[in-house]
Amino acid sequence: MLSRVAESIYWMSRYIERAENVARFVDVNLHLILDLPGGVQMQWDPLVSTTGDDEVFAERYGHASREAVIRFLTFDTENPNSIISCFRAARENARSIRENISSEMWVQLNDAYLMVTNTAEEWAMEEPHQFFTDIKVASHLFAGQTDNIMSHSEAWHFCQLGRLIERADKTSRIVDVKYFILLPSIWDVNTPFDDIQWGALLHSASAFEMYRRTYGLISPNRVVAFLLLDREFPRSVLYCLSKAEESLHAISGTPLETFSNPAEQGLGQLRSEFAYAQVQQILASGLHEFLDAFQTKLNLVGDDIRKTFFAPRPVNGESADTQSQQIIG
Repeated sequence: MLSRVAESIYWMSRYIERAENVARFVDVNLHLILDLPGGVQMQWDPLVSTTGDDEVFAERYGHASREAVIRFLTFDTENPNSIISCFRAARENARSIRENISSEMWVQLNDAYLMVTNTAEEWAMEEPHQFFTDIKVASHLFAGQTDNIMSHSEAWHFCQLGRLIERADKTSRIVDVKYFILLPSIWDVNTPFDDIQWGALLHSASAFEMYRRTYGLISPNRVVAFLLLDREFPRSVLYCLSKAEESLHAISGTPLETFSNPAEQGLGQLRSEFAYAQVQQILASGLHEFLDAFQTKLNLVGDDIRKTFFAPRPVNGESADTQSQQIIG
């Protein structure tokens, strides 16, 4: 497979997953503020923190109001992490590899992009829940077509790799934001406000019912353990890392538990770190510090994937341009 094709498939999948996650964050927050009448305005800041665009948002919009945050995360074409920018980038990557994806996949992605671009911003502000539900459904339809129509060859594994790397990153970010930023005051710990926010965190990862089936009552330590270390829930960080590692080894042909390139080595070490971690140790050493270090390591894995599979190779001693034009997040 050409490195150009592999890179486009990988980033197409990452951008679609990113758009879905942004829709999740905003939609859950819209429901959350209905249960938290006090401090409603404050609840919009963490959404921007989740995407890591605090400084850009502050420069352009200033105060984090409902309208400003929804506009920035949804319709702002100058924000590379907005929903419309993600779908545009995914569509452009898909356009360049039309012969490598099914016609159904292309039609679904094109329809999703047109749905966002043709949606009146005023209507989205008035009916946000329906709009963000449509975004999530569009993403799920594309993922379903990818799994059920696309041959599970190298191209599919690159698609899986991009989706899972992006999902692991976003799950870690929403846990980090809740634990480090979202709670208004230490006095709210173990209060109904705290329970509502942990429940919202689970809903943002579509994990509420599966968590309740596994643990029952909401407990912060168990929520953290479920979203980071659960081996069976598809949106937990450990699950994403494990399945991403399997796809990476399927691409290279290297047996699991070994490595033939820096990407496999880095991802394997990161997966092992989570596989043998205990939530008590993570919390004792500092959850924010642990997740911050994880996001840095995951970005390094993404960079190693680029260098290993996508970057141009030096020819006749000339240096290759290894700067990716895609946005890591």
